[in-house]
Amino acid sequence: MIEELKNTDVIYKAGGKFKLSALIQKRLLELMEGGRPLIENTEGLTQMEIVIREIKEGKIVLDAVGDEKKPRLDLI
Repeated sequence: MIEELKNTDVIYKAGGKFKLSALIQKRLLELMEGGRPLIENTEGLTQMEIVIREIKEGKIVLDAVGDEKKPRLDLI
């Protein structure tokens, strides 16, 4: 599954390598704290694989809002 991170489509979809990294970290934390996956058929997938699939399917995006310009995870 890490091979999918080498795909430039995933990188561009997230807005670059650094934004992709931030998005992955933020979403992994949500899943570890009990968040539910936004995709179906997660059986046998690691949390990292779930996050990558969510990004590829456009289920999550990283967005900067407010004066602080802190990243915010928007669930679609």
